[in-house]
Amino acid sequence: MDIRSLKSIIETEANKSLEEISIIELVHNLIKYSYKARASDIHIDPQENEIVVRARIDGILNKIFTFKKEIQDEIITRIKILSGLRTDEHNTPQDGRFKFFDPIENIKFDIRVSVMPTYYGENAVLRLLTSKEDSFTLETLGFSEQDLDKVQKAIQKPYGMILVTGPTGSGKTTTLYAILKALNKESVSIVTLEDPVEYSIPGITQIQVNPQVGLVFSKGLRAILRQDPNIIMVGEIRDQETADIAVNAALTGHLLLSTLHTNDAPTALPRLLEMGTEPFLIASTLNIVIAQRLVRKICEKCKTEIKLKKTEILSVLESIGYDLTIENIKKIKDSKFYKGNGCEICNGTGYYGRLGIFEVLNISDKIRDAIMKRANSDVIKSIAIKEGMTTMVQDGFSKVLKGLTTIEELLRVIHE
Repeated sequence: MDIRSLKSIIETEANKSLEEISIIELVHNLIKYSYKARASDIHIDPQENEIVVRARIDGILNKIFTFKKEIQDEIITRIKILSGLRTDEHNTPQDGRFKFFDPIENIKFDIRVSVMPTYYGENAVLRLLTSKEDSFTLETLGFSEQDLDKVQKAIQKPYGMILVTGPTGSGKTTTLYAILKALNKESVSIVTLEDPVEYSIPGITQIQVNPQVGLVFSKGLRAILRQDPNIIMVGEIRDQETADIAVNAALTGHLLLSTLHTNDAPTALPRLLEMGTEPFLIASTLNIVIAQRLVRKICEKCKTEIKLKKTEILSVLESIGYDLTIENIKKIKDSKFYKGNGCEICNGTGYYGRLGIFEVLNISDKIRDAIMKRANSDVIKSIAIKEGMTTMVQDGFSKVLKGLTTIEELLRVIHE
């Protein structure tokens, strides 16, 4: 069934009288529609006189439906039943999970659910854990040839630490999963500690943290070290205790992968120092830091060339710290620029799908010396650029020049 027909079915069902509406069908088709629209999340938000349903598509929330207020409780109750949550509890946040299956089109995936009491009643946010994200490899994430080579060399080292940084929703987990898949061999033991487990990877032992029973990152990491692993992935380094155990694990012959919430790669090093980790431990264990964002790709179906004033482009690039060398200015003058006009395929947005923009910081001897001296991120960044690091802005603009994304999209993610 095509997406327009499905939308029409949902709207027809939602507009029936309360006695005639099938809430089971409505919720099922809403999830199916969101899946076909390539949504990663569904937000069901109660308002004073209606329910607004939004879907996050390519990282941006779009309103997809408005339902009448009278069916709010029935929709939330149906989602609670599917997720195994308490239907008689309305004042406490609840989290659950269920498997979605559509027998007609053989669509199967997991859904993570969060229900929260709000001023206008309970809302629900559904994360669609489809296998699309799981199909990525290191080669398809969007790394430049130079950065991909750095990452592949770093992950082949038998021990040390690999960090991926960026804000929530920047694709860090997908990058870590792609690394794990590249390392996943019968001869190595890989154990992960995640919050939550997003996708199941055959051959890897995956553990979900559970604070209610005391299984937090630090305690789980200690337990994992007794499981004789070669490679460990910790979902996030949040505190000094986890940072110390992670660094010591990397120091004692394990390859450790994790994430940090920092804006760029050089800032990850002072962040670890702020957590109380000793400089010599960071310098001796860290192999590489990958910082990233996700930009929307121009829709190939409605892609068209546009004329941009070169002076305006140079002014914008200067404002975001792009290195305007003579060579780069010549590149800009010789380049063509594109945008998507909006079509049926991309739902009128001009964008379809996403790719990563990256900053890969290789920990060289000079960087190690800077860490030992507790240098700030500006000093570390300066050294890294002199040694050939491509900044995220440079990597992003190279993808603009290749016609993969737009300047507007690059500015959006850089300023987020």
